Amino acid sequence: MLHYNNFLRIVSFLSALTAHIAFAAPEITKPLIITTIKPLAIIAQSAVGDQARVEFLQSAAQSAHGVSLPVSALKKIDRADLIIWIGEMFEFRVAKPMALLPEERRITVMQLPMIAPEDTGRQQEVGYQRGEVHDHGEFSVDPHVWLNPENANLIAAEIQQRLKLPVKAIISAEQIAKLAAELAPLSDKQFLAHHDALGHFTSLFNLQSGFSIRDANGASQGVRSQYRLRQEAIASAASCIFIEPQYADRDAQVIADELSLPVALIDIQGLDQALVGDAYASFMQTLTAQFKSCFGGSPSRLPSP
Repeated sequence: MLHYNNFLRIVSFLSALTAHIAFAAPEITKPLIITTIKPLAIIAQSAVGDQARVEFLQSAAQSAHGVSLPVSALKKIDRADLIIWIGEMFEFRVAKPMALLPEERRITVMQLPMIAPEDTGRQQEVGYQRGEVHDHGEFSVDPHVWLNPENANLIAAEIQQRLKLPVKAIISAEQIAKLAAELAPLSDKQFLAHHDALGHFTSLFNLQSGFSIRDANGASQGVRSQYRLRQEAIASAASCIFIEPQYADRDAQVIADELSLPVALIDIQGLDQALVGDAYASFMQTLTAQFKSCFGGSPSRLPSP
C-alpha cells in the first residue's frame, strides 16, 4: 500500500509538472526582439503587443549615441530572433557586431524608406555610408527618426512583416492630428535644446526648429558657434532651454543663467516609458506635454486608436 501511495504521489507530481510546462511553453516560444536603444524598443513593443518579447541594450545612464556592447549584451543578441538598430552613423560602437548578423535577423532602420525632416510630404531613401557623418561631427541625415510618428509606423510595419504579424499602425492618424492641434499654437515659438535632435518632431508638426547647444551627435561646438547661439536666442526671444535626462543640465544651465531663461525637461528617448501595448502613443503624448511645458502648456490625453 505504501508503494502504491508513493506511485500516486509521483504521478500527481508529474501531471502538475507537465501542466506547468504546457502553460509556460507559449511564453518560452515567443520570438525575442532585441533593440539597441530604448526608443526602438518602444516602437517594437507597440508593434508586436504580446506576440513577442522585447528587450533593449541601452542603460539609463547612456546616451543613444553612446551604446556599447558588453559580453552580456552579445549573449542577448545571440539569443534574439530579431535585432533592431538605427545604423552605423548613429551607433558606431556597435557597428562591427551588427555587420556580422545575417540580414534576416537584423533591421537597420536607416536603410528603411524614412521620411526626412526637410520633406515630410513623401518618403525618401536615406540609406547611408560611413562618409555621411561630416568631418565636424554632424550627420548629413537626421537619425532621430523615431520622433516622427509616421516613421515609427513605418518601422513598426517592417517589424510586423518580419514576424508575419498583421500590419497595423502603432499611432493612428487621429492621434497624430490631435498632437498637431495641441502644438499648433506654438508654431512661432522659439527654444534652445541640449543637442540637435528634434528635427523630425518639429518638422512634422510645423514648429520652429530651435537652436542647439551641441550638435546632432551630442558633441560640443566651438566658441564662435556658442556666441552665435546666444545672439540668435536673444534675437528670436527663445522661451526656454530643453535638457535631456541623461545629460541633466550640463551646458544648459550656464546659458540659462546668462539669458535668464527657464530650463525644461524633454525625454526624447522615453527612458521612463513602460514597454506596454500603447507605448509609442503614450511616449508621443508625454513628449508633446513636455514640449508644451516650455511655453506654459498643460498635458492632455490622446484619443484611443
